[in-house]
Amino acid sequence: MISPAGGLRVYVATRPTDFRKGIDGLALLVQEVMGLDPFSGAAFVFRAKRADRIKVLVWDQTGIVLVHKRLEGAKFVWPKVQDGVMKMSPAQFSALFEGLDWRLVRPEPVRRPELAG
Repeated sequence: MISPAGGLRVYVATRPTDFRKGIDGLALLVQEVMGLDPFSGAAFVFRAKRADRIKVLVWDQTGIVLVHKRLEGAKFVWPKVQDGVMKMSPAQFSALFEGLDWRLVRPEPVRRPELAG
């Protein structure tokens, strides 16, 4: 499992991807379709036509990692199918990867600390 640190950038391809593609094919999609750098350290998330499959591509500074997961008896909650790329928070990505509804994950408002007088 990819451990999403707080600073991890996550990009989701909103259209289904041909899941016969491996690392090289997905990296090419990141460059040519998403217009992003597959070696940036960001996580790139792809969905299959069947909503029960996910692929995640990430550069870990030593090589490209490809994670492929299929849910058994359930489906991932995917963003609306449209052209383009959607950015997702690390917490939303964690929920998506676990098969939970990532749309329910919202950041808590951060309060500015008050200085003691």
